[in-house]
Amino acid sequence: MKRTILMALMSLDTGGAETHVVELSKELRRMGYDIAIVSNGGVYVPELEEAGIRHYQVPMHRRSPLLMLKSLLLLRRVIAREKPSLVHAHARIPAFLCGLLQRVMRFPFVTSCHGVYQVSGMLRRISSWGDRSIAVSEDIRDYLVQEYGVPRDNIQLTINGIDVSRFSPDTSPAPIRAELGLTGGPVVVHVSRLDGVVDNVARLLIALAPRLSEEIPGIQLVITGGGVSFEELRTQAETVNARLGRRCLILTGPRTDVHQILSAGDLFVGVSRAALEAMASGLPTVMAGFQGFGGLFGQDLLDLAVSSNFCFRGCALPTEDGLTSAILQGLALPPEERQRLGSYGRQVVCEHYSVRRMTEDCLGVYRQVWRPVQVVMSGYYGFNNLGDEAILLSIQRRLSQVDPGISLTVLSNDPAQTAGRYGVNAVPRFHLLKVRKALKRCDLLLSGGGSLLQDRTSTRSLIYYLSIIQLARHYKKPVLLYANGIGPVAKPGNRERVRRVLDTVDVITLREENSKTELLSMGVTNPHMIVTADPVFTIAGVPREQAMADLEGRGIPTDRPLMGISVRSTAGMAERLAGFARFFDQAADEYGCTPVFLVMQLPGDRVMSERVMSVMKTPAYLYESPYDPEAMMGVISYMECVLSTRLHTLIFSAKQRVPLLGFIYDPKVESYLETLGMPSGGRPEEFDPEQAMEALRGLMARRDEAKSGLDAAVARLEALAQENERQLIALLEDA
Repeated sequence: MKRTILMALMSLDTGGAETHVVELSKELRRMGYDIAIVSNGGVYVPELEEAGIRHYQVPMHRRSPLLMLKSLLLLRRVIAREKPSLVHAHARIPAFLCGLLQRVMRFPFVTSCHGVYQVSGMLRRISSWGDRSIAVSEDIRDYLVQEYGVPRDNIQLTINGIDVSRFSPDTSPAPIRAELGLTGGPVVVHVSRLDGVVDNVARLLIALAPRLSEEIPGIQLVITGGGVSFEELRTQAETVNARLGRRCLILTGPRTDVHQILSAGDLFVGVSRAALEAMASGLPTVMAGFQGFGGLFGQDLLDLAVSSNFCFRGCALPTEDGLTSAILQGLALPPEERQRLGSYGRQVVCEHYSVRRMTEDCLGVYRQVWRPVQVVMSGYYGFNNLGDEAILLSIQRRLSQVDPGISLTVLSNDPAQTAGRYGVNAVPRFHLLKVRKALKRCDLLLSGGGSLLQDRTSTRSLIYYLSIIQLARHYKKPVLLYANGIGPVAKPGNRERVRRVLDTVDVITLREENSKTELLSMGVTNPHMIVTADPVFTIAGVPREQAMADLEGRGIPTDRPLMGISVRSTAGMAERLAGFARFFDQAADEYGCTPVFLVMQLPGDRVMSERVMSVMKTPAYLYESPYDPEAMMGVISYMECVLSTRLHTLIFSAKQRVPLLGFIYDPKVESYLETLGMPSGGRPEEFDPEQAMEALRGLMARRDEAKSGLDAAVARLEALAQENERQLIALLEDA
């Protein structure tokens, strides 16, 4: 669903919290969210409006009762107009006002705490922390718990995300040096809001200018930022400059091109977000702020910096002597050491403080308070088919990781078992009233995965799945065909039905290229067709120790190598039973393996396996785990090789890098064998034991090479499989 997020903060002038909101808002906008901001305005408004973000001016920057009342009325109008999916407040006054309005307007509400505040009885009572809170450091989280009683579980830690492409050592300093009249001596930069106690470092730098100028002739100090102290500090700076007889101190006022200012520097002095921006720009950085002093940043300060959000809360405050010593130390560094410190700082930011990570942290909190997204899942579920159960498990797992707020309802042949096994909602797939109710209430229909659209089984099956899609479209619900394998669809009337319905769905993801070719041959013109991979490539087997205990617990001997065999009742299988038995006997004998028949669907695979075993001369064993694909995958990891007529047995084997031989009962098997670079044992209806044996010998002769080939192929398919849920999330956000 298209989400509108309303950010509320005091102002949009320079400052750590303000820049945090700017970067977060722009990244959310790039990700497709609709963003509006309410604040008292400031220098960042034009940049935000240029990015397509709406701004409403509301004077929430002061605790004046009259201004707060005016702000409350204006804020109510903005919320009524925007109808936001969520309101995110970033300071105590906006949070208090939004908290009052939430009680009557009932919107999801999140707050961020960017620093520690004055605590008193009245302020504690009027502070509002929303449905969930976000803290930018561990000590701020602890402060919220201790001083305001916010439950620890309600607080998400995040970071100050930095746009490292903007804040970069590659930024040219020439334009800003010319603009500011920087004459060639060392340049020390400080960026901060100049307001109340926050301006202490700026005051220290102004006081220290004569001393630093005496130690380092030609040094210039650039102070960037605005606030109530700006005019006073500028007057002090002009007095110092007059006494020195040169322009040593430069106060720029508030600027939005901080990356340009930083590019002109040789050393940075400051804390919090501004320090991270300087580090990303490759500047050696002296950590000094109104809450503490850390000195010249290096690896020894990393843990303390991270735990305090680079503010050094709890440390001694900066002094004239301490700050002078740190600045002189930084400027005296040899060029190679300065380069090393700058590179280390940038590395820290690139690895741990990206804008994308900050945004994902916030989205995780948003999803906790948004109305649960309702997804209905239609497929071949509840039929004791381990391949399809693996598809369900993989989709359920991935969706819960990507967005815990998604509520999944599965149309199942056995709703009680499906609900109990996977922790999802489940309704009977043939109960029309319940299916209609689920589709009417949902936000999206997910059809798949697996080979649902085919008429090899029956036309009735094909019509069932198409009818579910049509019913969802009747209720104007988005539809995603999820990792489907298409075909075969042989009857002309059925091919036309598929074409007509699939041209109405929103997105089609297909698990192999052949399926796209098949749809194109039917005349499907839907422009949103993407070839991904089977979602089962995103799950893993149980640990080997657990799999070994499972095998031994079932009496399956492990003193010899194991050969996995997976058979199903398919065309030609029954007629060539003796040939398959002879092939399995010969393979087991030639490679000294114990045959283990892997039951992927009950009861059919068990029946067919027992029929083959009854004809074989080699003692063989059955392994079945009808609702635990991870257990099956773990057992397969012990196999020397796998011989299979089932697609998902082949996929399980590939995931475990076990060489495999497939029997092509369906085009999907042939397609995946080609993708994985694995050989075919032929078609069951044309089965030739000698040809199959030659194919197996070729595979086993290059077993190590085959495993290496599987490594590369599976890595690519795992990445493709992750595109399925990205398409799902994008569709939900646009719906």
